[in-house]
Amino acid sequence: MSPAHQIPHHEKSLVWFRRDLRDYDHAALYHALKYSRQVYCVFVFDTDILNHLHNKVDRRVEFIWESVRELKAALQAKGGDLITTHGSAQHVIPILARSLQVEAVFTNHDYEPNAIARDAAVAEQLQPLNIAFHHFKDHVIFEKDEVLTLAGKPYGVFTPYKNMWLKTLNDFYIKPYPVDAYINNLAPLTPNELSAIESMGFERTNLSTMHLPTGMTGGLSLLNDFKDRMRRYKDLRDFPSVKGVSYLSVHLRFGTVSIRHLVREALQETNAGAQTWLNELIWRDFYVQILHHHPRVALGHTYKPEFDALPFPNNKALFQAWCDGNTGYPLVDAAMRQLNSTGFMHNRLRMIAASFLVKDLLIDWRWGEHYFADHLIDFDLSANNGGWQWAASTGCDAQPWFRIFNPITQSERFDGQGKFIRKYVPELAKCNDKEIHAPWLIPPLRKLALNLLIGKDYPAPVVDHATQRALTLALYKNG
Repeated sequence: MSPAHQIPHHEKSLVWFRRDLRDYDHAALYHALKYSRQVYCVFVFDTDILNHLHNKVDRRVEFIWESVRELKAALQAKGGDLITTHGSAQHVIPILARSLQVEAVFTNHDYEPNAIARDAAVAEQLQPLNIAFHHFKDHVIFEKDEVLTLAGKPYGVFTPYKNMWLKTLNDFYIKPYPVDAYINNLAPLTPNELSAIESMGFERTNLSTMHLPTGMTGGLSLLNDFKDRMRRYKDLRDFPSVKGVSYLSVHLRFGTVSIRHLVREALQETNAGAQTWLNELIWRDFYVQILHHHPRVALGHTYKPEFDALPFPNNKALFQAWCDGNTGYPLVDAAMRQLNSTGFMHNRLRMIAASFLVKDLLIDWRWGEHYFADHLIDFDLSANNGGWQWAASTGCDAQPWFRIFNPITQSERFDGQGKFIRKYVPELAKCNDKEIHAPWLIPPLRKLALNLLIGKDYPAPVVDHATQRALTLALYKNG
């Protein structure tokens, strides 16, 4: 980061928006406006990322597009505009900076290896043009080496990290950047049209029919809704059939909300619900710093090297059954069908589905990690990798490898009345609350009465949990 006292005053600057699609409490925008007489803003629909998305009906692209549209209108209302373009960002940004004759490009940190390489390439191209490249922390509360052990080492266990995180925290780290104080320095532009999503080779999804508002206004409306429920977060967050979580993960992913704002909201409450939610926000910082200190985890390597090459059988038919939500285990299937139809999966279900793939189906966690990366609307590399390695017992502070979720007892515990299962596995809707968790155990006459033929109307279990549990224990023990 370029500390504020090292930023010279510039005549003209360019703010490059990425995963920070808001016009308030924004580190790069604030510093650019404060230290420049005129500030241009840009967002690049980056083909280096988009071209790798094989599915051209991607809710993430539509979420970004809608959020960019709102940001553009907001900047126009304040006297500026958002330049939008479609191409390789590492080529577009230097060309645009040169054509606008800016003296500096301002942006916020991105911690993923590909993004770090992209930013280094941009900075390198700007240098011979005498264009400065200023970058700032904005996406997390603490980054890189800001929270270390007393011995100066990065943490690998969450609870001590959390304690040091809380000890280090003070008002400075969560105060908002007062962007509007300098907003008059936005450069006026002749408004340019936002290209249609279809012009970039993508199609509309079912996003508009889902209860997921986009952009800054969407993020703030979800936060306001959650504030009234935050005190019950600890009690309700594990039950997918109730409205217990914040639903803000996609907004955090694309920066349509400010992490500093969310932490301030959590700290204003003194109840267990707010403390538990704050814990989740700290987990997010924790996984980002794991990625920073151990970038090998982004390259398919385990955090714990001894588990890097476990000989998973990797049965492709079993993997496909899991992907399609046809494993014969109702809560796992409901979770996967929710993901496939909405791009969202409840956090408790992520743990259950991940554990089932690795420890019941004996499939490499990386296969599941990639599937979630392709389908989750809130996909975030550090959190997704951290979650999968936690479930697979290969990561930092992971559950021990001999702890294996029982998919039936998990179902009975977290969807006791089968409400969530009935929503996404309607073929089991007529089962009673006891039967719905293990429908293959329903007596024959009762199955007949339900008009439910296991293996035809709903799959038989693709594996036996007890058998697979023994195989998993042997796999991990023998490595």
